[in-house]
Amino acid sequence: MVYITEDMVRRRAEHNECEIFSLEEVSLHQQDIERIEHIDRWCRDLRILYLQNNLIPRIGCESLQKLDLTVNFVGRLSSVQSLKHNIHLAELFLVGNPCTEFEGYRQFVVASLPQLKWLDGTDISRSERIRASQGLEEVKRQVWEQEKEYLKRRAREKEEMQRKAAGDEKGNEERSKGCDGRRYSDDSNTAPVLEENKENQEVEENVMSPDLDDEQQEREFWNTPCSFTPESRLEAHRHLEEKRRAKEKEKEKKPKAPRTLITADGRVLNVNEPKLDFCLTEDEENNAIVLDLAVYRHMDTSLIDVDVQPTYARVNVKGKIFQMVLPAEVKPDSSTAQRSQTTGHLVLTMPRAEGEIKVTKTVQRPSGVRQTQRSSSSEDKKSKANVPERLEVDPSKHSAIDLASIVPRQSSKAGPLEASRMNPPATSGHSSFSEGFVDDPDVPPLI
Repeated sequence: MVYITEDMVRRRAEHNECEIFSLEEVSLHQQDIERIEHIDRWCRDLRILYLQNNLIPRIGCESLQKLDLTVNFVGRLSSVQSLKHNIHLAELFLVGNPCTEFEGYRQFVVASLPQLKWLDGTDISRSERIRASQGLEEVKRQVWEQEKEYLKRRAREKEEMQRKAAGDEKGNEERSKGCDGRRYSDDSNTAPVLEENKENQEVEENVMSPDLDDEQQEREFWNTPCSFTPESRLEAHRHLEEKRRAKEKEKEKKPKAPRTLITADGRVLNVNEPKLDFCLTEDEENNAIVLDLAVYRHMDTSLIDVDVQPTYARVNVKGKIFQMVLPAEVKPDSSTAQRSQTTGHLVLTMPRAEGEIKVTKTVQRPSGVRQTQRSSSSEDKKSKANVPERLEVDPSKHSAIDLASIVPRQSSKAGPLEASRMNPPATSGHSSFSEGFVDDPDVPPLI
């Protein structure tokens, strides 16, 4: 049995900031409620109450202006008189209830509630109210007799449902006892092997088609005719609840495989789970890479997580991964993340790393070539160690005057001064010295 609780009313009061003391309107439809109670104490100012598609058998609520009990199980029409003291009640809906099939239903309600203005969406005229009050005693007697018949019918329906439930339980117990499902009789003792083969085939067919059995049971449940009673409604509700739980268990058993962000060989993949627009540009002036991600404008920044690595950038947007491989190596420590207050875009500025190391592919060469290269390289090293290296320059390329070549050299081993001393320049027939010149051997000659 489902009761109206304070927590239920508070959940339905979102339009009033979940405050129930000042609540004026609330909708509690399709909650399998069986009794109206306590709500008049919690909600003093309540005026409109919607209770469609519940299991309410009788009426009872005060301080309302509108009461909607469409498609319930109100069979005691006399319980309408409990609303007589509610002087503010103007609208009442009882469509789809068993009491609406009673003879004299509208006349009884109109005469019992003089403050009512609309019944089941139809205006109550003054003449209708006068006619309803004239034969009220006879209508009351008819309503009470019909209520008694309805209560007897409800008692029989409850007994039938209890017997049906007990039979279903016995059938389930018998099925659980016979695990292999084999049945033997006196006539079948002559050929038990054939019976076993047939039953094994049936078991295999059942195992191979469990989905078909479930579909058949589902069709039988919904296509089997039944009376419109609170028990049948509860049975349908329990059936739907079991189906929902079974689906939840299937989801729990089969969790989603995690998305691959980095392959086994270390290759980073581009991923865009939130399906966001983005723009990747290179800022040449600041030597940086800029990633502009079009995050939802009204999303809270606390739901965004950024992770910048030297070769890729990863953004977690409300549990969904956005990953982008960068065209160059960046500095994660110097990177910045900013959020636009107008557009909501996320801008990542990642400066490039200096001295970027690029991986080059190595080409395998034949072993013979490697040996010749190694031998030649070893010989070159030995020759370089023994002979000094000299830089050869073409003399015709000189642009400055070479002072060492002014005086001709007689020997490559002698310097310019020694060459002048050993081979002085040849003199002509007359002497270039004056008559009074005395040659001092201690004075070096002039060049």
